[in-house]
Amino acid sequence: MVQTVKIRMTRDVEAPKGIGERIKQARIADGRSVQVLATLAGISSAYWYQIEQEKRSYVSEEHFRGIENVLGVDFGVSFDQGGSNNG
Repeated sequence: MVQTVKIRMTRDVEAPKGIGERIKQARIADGRSVQVLATLAGISSAYWYQIEQEKRSYVSEEHFRGIENVLGVDFGVSFDQGGSNNG
């Protein structure tokens, strides 16, 4: 029996300036609490606040996409081949 092997690709891209403020404004417009949104995104509320305040130097694509999904917003960050590859 052959098993499928998955290879994870990691790519670093720069988020647009002010992404934390944009996330905060989308959260406020959404009306749900940080605790609810963070739980739905699969992260802690402390981690969410650190992202909003741009106090994190690295956020995984999975967590960033989780934030976009729960807020229903595309913040325009591309992880495809067109993104800047720093690693």
